[in-house]
Amino acid sequence: MTVIPSKVLTNGVNMPYLGLGVFKMTDPEEAIQAVSKALEVGYRAIDTAALYKNEGEVGEAIRNSRVPREEIFVTTKVWNSDQGYDETLRAFETSLEKLGLDYIDLYLTHWPVEDKLVDTYRAIERLYEEKLIRVPGVSNHHAHHLEKIFATANVKPMVNQIELHPYLTQLELREFCKENDIAVTAWSPLGRGGVLQDATITKIAQQLEKSTAQVILRWHYQHGIISIPKSVTPSRIEENMQIFDFELSQEQVAQIDKLNKNQRFGQNPDNFHFDF
Repeated sequence: MTVIPSKVLTNGVNMPYLGLGVFKMTDPEEAIQAVSKALEVGYRAIDTAALYKNEGEVGEAIRNSRVPREEIFVTTKVWNSDQGYDETLRAFETSLEKLGLDYIDLYLTHWPVEDKLVDTYRAIERLYEEKLIRVPGVSNHHAHHLEKIFATANVKPMVNQIELHPYLTQLELREFCKENDIAVTAWSPLGRGGVLQDATITKIAQQLEKSTAQVILRWHYQHGIISIPKSVTPSRIEENMQIFDFELSQEQVAQIDKLNKNQRFGQNPDNFHFDF
């Protein structure tokens, strides 16, 4: 079984470099099967959210697995309509109950709701102080959102989960996070599939006899970026973790770096709108 390496966060907690994202896994059986398969083949990190409406299934798959709870790194997030200090504490209790767990490893603000992001993070800090979560973090936060949090925080966020892939390399934000000891997690690390047909990446994949997805995930890893590719296909779940037995050359990394076009497949945290 492949052992996925971990990144050591600022508080000493180990977070796996590769996890399974479960966004849009709305079919309960499909979600349970995907998480079960991931745990069976060696994944030790699962990324869910209140919005995904599958926390119950994630918890069930974890309980049904033979993997000890302390070996699994579980992430979930507070949705935008549940933000604010008291509201976040209540939302956390709901997530914890649905997951059926005693604690959550990483709890994130899902998106930076302008007039609530500071209070939401204060609640996450409190959960951290009370040891109900092991790591406090945020998602989709630009540098200016983080600076707003820094002004009042006792403990800085330790993780920022952002859209990141070869067409959106987020170099400035990554540098800012590095300077502030914040680990970066890439959601949509394959650009929602939009980067898989890229000619440069395809050529590198052929040279290495690897899939384009494996090349992209390896690129993330060599940059020290955590990634959470989503898949419900057993063969892809397995394929996505086979990235630790080869290496991209510096030239290949540089070629992929040059593909950046600041192209988002999701929304911009400075101007987002959801109809749910």
